[in-house]
Amino acid sequence: MRIEVEINGARHAGEVEPRTLLSDFIRHTAGLTGTHVGCEHGVCGACTVQIDGETVRSCLMLAVQANGRSVLTVEGLAPDGAELHPLQQAFHERHALQCGFCTPGFLLSAEALLRERPDPTEREVREALAGNLCRCTGYEGIVEAVLDVARRSPGGA
Repeated sequence: MRIEVEINGARHAGEVEPRTLLSDFIRHTAGLTGTHVGCEHGVCGACTVQIDGETVRSCLMLAVQANGRSVLTVEGLAPDGAELHPLQQAFHERHALQCGFCTPGFLLSAEALLRERPDPTEREVREALAGNLCRCTGYEGIVEAVLDVARRSPGGA
């Protein structure tokens, strides 16, 4: 089946098997390897992307379901040559990543939260990120990074 998906503002088309996962289309057809695949069961959140502004687990979604839709991956947060996205900068400043495998999923979940709720409480941040697992950091730096961005933004505290 032929599909066409807008990923980070660019059109990507290709022939896919009906069972091809969106994560595989992103990584292998579009060549964007920032979307990581961990558990392949939708539990770890490493494969989180946004489709039409909503977070989804790309390992649970078929590529054909994204046909004609707009996808944002971690590469789209700071396109080539652009400054880091404020969340990426805050993750760096707060040492909110170690191995980095889970980071793309956390960033896209946090971006969706801050777009929806520019001034979240710590509890709201933790709830929004509960579907993303990290085995390295202990989450404190991640939560603080998101709260830092909220405080710095025009709608934030």
